[in-house]
Amino acid sequence: MLTTTVTDTGQITLPDEIRQHLKLVSGSRVEFVIDEDGQVKIFPLTVAVETLSGILHRPGIQPASLEDMETAISEGANDWA
Repeated sequence: MLTTTVTDTGQITLPDEIRQHLKLVSGSRVEFVIDEDGQVKIFPLTVAVETLSGILHRPGIQPASLEDMETAISEGANDWA
């Protein structure tokens, strides 16, 4: 297991093995995602968005159609009105 220390300003240094695995170089951008189990995942932003499809999949949950998503958004907006 690889570890690092958080500085007073909230910064960390990613271990070299992690940087190599993610193909990160100086100036690379990364994204952090907290999944449904509370696990934090890090993704290099140099990958195509399509490769991130399904990363938050929950077994037993059916994918929502675009129409379902639009309905949910509309209903949510009405709750704020």
